[in-house]
Amino acid sequence: MKLKVAVRVISCALLLMGFLSSCSAPTEIQRADLPLPAAGNISTAYSPLTTGVSSEESNDNKERTGIATGWGKEIESPIGYTDFKRAMAKPKYVSLIRYNDSDGAREMGVDRRTSGGGMQKTAGGMLEWGLYSGWSMLDNYWWRGARFVIGKKGRDYRLRVKNLSDARLEVVLTVDGLDVIDGKAGSTKKRGYIIGAGEILEVKGFRISHEKVVTFRFSSVTSSYANLRYGRTRNVGVVGLALFTEKGKEPGTEIRVRQEARPFAEAPMIRARD
Repeated sequence: MKLKVAVRVISCALLLMGFLSSCSAPTEIQRADLPLPAAGNISTAYSPLTTGVSSEESNDNKERTGIATGWGKEIESPIGYTDFKRAMAKPKYVSLIRYNDSDGAREMGVDRRTSGGGMQKTAGGMLEWGLYSGWSMLDNYWWRGARFVIGKKGRDYRLRVKNLSDARLEVVLTVDGLDVIDGKAGSTKKRGYIIGAGEILEVKGFRISHEKVVTFRFSSVTSSYANLRYGRTRNVGVVGLALFTEKGKEPGTEIRVRQEARPFAEAPMIRARD
């Protein structure tokens, strides 16, 4: 898979616009892009196990059951840069997926009698996305009108997003309320990954540098990245997606033009010659 980053202001050292980089994947994934407001917004590499909150601060979360997302292993996932100007400041669509383990899902009353495929459409059909773990997409269940997936503690997972539209799209992604690029509190004001028309993006973890990410791993709430780094677990168990379209390139424009194309031009009537 190949990633790109879009930046508004970048240093001279990063003026390699259109730079492409690749990372290994078990399946063939097409090129994808990623935008940032400034290159410095990517977190410096660190481990929450050694530079997080004190054990006393995280004691309040020891009683919580179920799973969250912890710190996995470092893997290569280089990024590049590209330009992308949002059509609007606010996202066009916001979507979420909730998750827990089997016991937690049972306690929450998740209906497991029916399930849907791992990739589900969202944003008016412009995207489809889901969670991939092990060798397959995780099935979707439904809980109070929201999508719900069931994970297993200790297993890595990744986010997979496919652009079904005919235009580039930007997606800001969060896990447990934390931005997947800088590892800090999520906000739609931050920049996210850009996905080309018809392409697939795979986000395997929290970004710790321009070259690496640390994989998402289902963990206990106590061992979660949100708890060990910030001592806050209020938003564990939810993955968020905010979609932005590109200014001047609204998805579906070309499709609508082609749908309105006519087989016979409406030229002015010309009187036939005798």
